[in-house]
Amino acid sequence: MSKIEVNTVAPQCGTTLTLGESGDTVTLGAGASQSGFGRTGTVDWQTSIKTGDFTAANGEGYFVNTTSGAITVTLPASPSVGNIVAIKDYANTSDTNAITIARNGSNIDGTAANPVVANEGGSVTLVYADATKGWLTVDAAQKSDIAFPQFITATGGTITTVCTNYKVHTFTGPGTFTVCTVGNEAGSNTVDYLVIAGGGGGAHGQACFQAGGGGGAGGYRESSGAASGCYSKSPLGACVSALPVSAQGYPIVVGGGGTGAPATQAPNPGGTQGATSSFSTISSAGGGLSIAFGPPSSNFVFAGGNGGSGGGGSTRNCSPVGVNPAGPGGSGNTPPVTPPQGNNGGSGSQAPFGSNHSSGGGGGATGAGGNGCATGAGGNGGAAATSSINGTPTARAGGGGGSSDTNAAGSVTGGGGAGGAASPGTKTVPGTAGTANTGGGGGGGATGGPSAPGAAGGGAGGSGIVIIRYRFQ
Repeated sequence: MSKIEVNTVAPQCGTTLTLGESGDTVTLGAGASQSGFGRTGTVDWQTSIKTGDFTAANGEGYFVNTTSGAITVTLPASPSVGNIVAIKDYANTSDTNAITIARNGSNIDGTAANPVVANEGGSVTLVYADATKGWLTVDAAQKSDIAFPQFITATGGTITTVCTNYKVHTFTGPGTFTVCTVGNEAGSNTVDYLVIAGGGGGAHGQACFQAGGGGGAGGYRESSGAASGCYSKSPLGACVSALPVSAQGYPIVVGGGGTGAPATQAPNPGGTQGATSSFSTISSAGGGLSIAFGPPSSNFVFAGGNGGSGGGGSTRNCSPVGVNPAGPGGSGNTPPVTPPQGNNGGSGSQAPFGSNHSSGGGGGATGAGGNGCATGAGGNGGAAATSSINGTPTARAGGGGGSSDTNAAGSVTGGGGAGGAASPGTKTVPGTAGTANTGGGGGGGATGGPSAPGAAGGGAGGSGIVIIRYRFQ
């Protein structure tokens, strides 16, 4: 039988208990202090590998497999002093898909933020100390092994806050996006963007050259939205990475819209191409112009111009031959980028002398311009792209509508101007302008037939825009 000896010689120094052989049990009486009998700093490692988000329990260690995606581990709520949790990267993939430690109301190393394990094969052991410091990193895992979020701070443009945690910088003219501090992967160190160039100007209409084509939309380039929260974006941004930034100033160029062709008799210079917009390494080309009748040195050009999106082709109705020439649409995505920044313009109609003539619509961000119809309307402007990068779903970069010398016109889509629709009764109808800061193409102007006097001008292209978005907290 084991014995317990009680030393009562020096009670002022405390009582000494001498235990017998190994395996004996000592039961403390009611009210006796158990101070010092806490955990020894180890955990019970769980045999089930974690492959999704979960809430940790006191005294347990977890192998976390982030091969298929990032995982969040939520710490116990209302912890007690001495509570302990351990986490280990199971597949050495936390450098690609991080493990986020959700603090669940308590501080971690004295910080009210959710750190991440973002190094390959990383691990961390956390012990709850008190309400001030909260969970502290101990043992082999040091504070440097977990990264606390740091975020981008920046100035420039018109700044708004959307979805609580995101800043949006909108530039409707030239400026500078200045990154004051750079964050990290746990917070933010990349930005999403939308860069749209100026739209092309529409062609004019006049006697014999009465159906002017629509201007092409400005080039449209957009990132995926992965850097700054899930928001609605166009298909053009589906697979495009966000841009990394450093602490410096980034000049912003916002392209102006091309001018519409003037309402003058031939020869006519036609509309002009939109101007380029740019931010960092992203450059979007201006929309293609449209021209209905160039000077003789250009061989009476009717083709739409190339650009971010191509301009619409125009038609002529005073040819000495039986069938009048019809211009092809201009090429979009010029110069080429991936994914394409725009689409081709539509072609003008080809019809016998004296019959209806209509011109092609300018290309848009997500669709080609429509072809002119020999029996009616001018071609529709190519479809715009819709993005809510600034918190509001907005259609931008639609092509300008082509015109007709009867009573039907192209449509307005996403900031693209409408083509004019003239008839013998109305004589001349100008094209409308693309909406400012959408990069829409200008609409084509029209007259009411070969004998109609005067001329109708083409619509101007809409100016471009640059929008930058990132997480700031």
